[in-house]
Amino acid sequence: MAQKPRPTVRRIELGYELRQLRERASMTLEEVVDSGAVSGLYFAKLQRVETGLQDLRSAADLRSLLELYGVTDDRDVEQLLAIQREAASQDWWTPYRSTMPSGMPRFVGIESAARETWAFHPSLVLGLLQTEGYARTLYQLAQPIEETTSEFISRNVQVRMRRKDALSRSEEPLTLRAVLWEPALRNLIGDVDVMVEQYEELIKLASLPNVTIQVLPMLPMKIRGYLPSHDFSVLHLGDELPTSVQVDNAWCATSVSDKPREVGRFTRKFNAITASALPPEDTTEFIDGLKREINA
Repeated sequence: MAQKPRPTVRRIELGYELRQLRERASMTLEEVVDSGAVSGLYFAKLQRVETGLQDLRSAADLRSLLELYGVTDDRDVEQLLAIQREAASQDWWTPYRSTMPSGMPRFVGIESAARETWAFHPSLVLGLLQTEGYARTLYQLAQPIEETTSEFISRNVQVRMRRKDALSRSEEPLTLRAVLWEPALRNLIGDVDVMVEQYEELIKLASLPNVTIQVLPMLPMKIRGYLPSHDFSVLHLGDELPTSVQVDNAWCATSVSDKPREVGRFTRKFNAITASALPPEDTTEFIDGLKREINA
């Protein structure tokens, strides 16, 4: 089966290639814009293209850039044009874009193309591991505060469940390493039935060969180790593309960065957390214990 097009990662791939070609040609962003090689090209747009935030729709513009950078081999040109055509197509989440928080479309696009994701959440079950009932309850609890509509809730739950499909798809399932702080598992969302279903789902997902779930336990009157106060994800796109990190903020916006310094910092955070967490083989027993407690 041919791999489905992934426009966001194609935009990132094209931007990454163009940035490397520009640097190889010893040109700055300003020099490319000032050259006039591409009509109507301005600094911010070129910067967004190189970071994968915007696609370069015109084949003529791409050819002009490649000529400016000294790319003359027909095969190289055609390969980049093919990437550009995929980058200009729609992602699966495009119909939901109007109800997604700021930055979320880019994150979902990168996540859907990631080969491996490392994630930590201190207060809630990670989105990729949530049941539909748990996710829906979260949005319903926030509804009077965020002043959202029932349609908003329905569409965002659909997006979350579609994202989760990456763990069980038959072709190249996403490898997930997730760490949950114990309070995230004890934070009762909805009624007992919702939580029992969520606990059972975590046990089921933890049994998949591509999913590793660890619990960072609370120890009375003792600090177990490093503990970030916020959730984050590290997304690995493979050897040819830069790794990215994602963090949510208090305004419900999602920030994504592929800056090496940030990637390195969050990688160290994740490694510190996993070192303090219980081993993966203890996860099922730990969650079974929570299930017994809530049913007592």
